[in-house]
Amino acid sequence: MALFKHLEVLSTSDDPVFETEYLPGEVVPHPGIYRCAGCQREVPVMAHTRLPTRSHHQHTSAEGEVCWQLIVFADFRPQCRRAATSSF
Repeated sequence: MALFKHLEVLSTSDDPVFETEYLPGEVVPHPGIYRCAGCQREVPVMAHTRLPTRSHHQHTSAEGEVCWQLIVFADFRPQCRRAATSSF
């Protein structure tokens, strides 16, 4: 589970981008922390780069296939003058 200390630096979002599932090795459109839906392993990934492949880690049969979801969007835009609104 991703951890953080300062609640004021994170915002919640119900953007559908957080529901999208990605296959191992797929190129992702957004930077952030991605979690494997089967085993809960997390990895940081930059935008427009590939997620780890199936050989990155092994699953038991109970964990199913490797499948990644964005859990924390990393916003690299300057924050000093931008309102706290969503919009990836």
